[in-house]
Amino acid sequence: MIIYHLKDLILRKSATEGRKITYANIAEATGISKITLSRMASKRGYNAGADIIEKLCIYFNTTPDELMTIIPDPPEE
Repeated sequence: MIIYHLKDLILRKSATEGRKITYANIAEATGISKITLSRMASKRGYNAGADIIEKLCIYFNTTPDELMTIIPDPPEE
């Protein structure tokens, strides 16, 4: 399962830039829809394409390691 740290990155960028960063700001700068951003931030295991991951890494000036964490699925019984 993939967990995205989008909310953490938004808080960090907001603090660094001294302004509130919204999904609308990110959508305008990256071309990623606000719905997609919301789903990434709230839905565990959301499957984002490589193009979205690349755009977010560029926007937040970060690496995929900081954007997301991969947690192994529990073994099936």
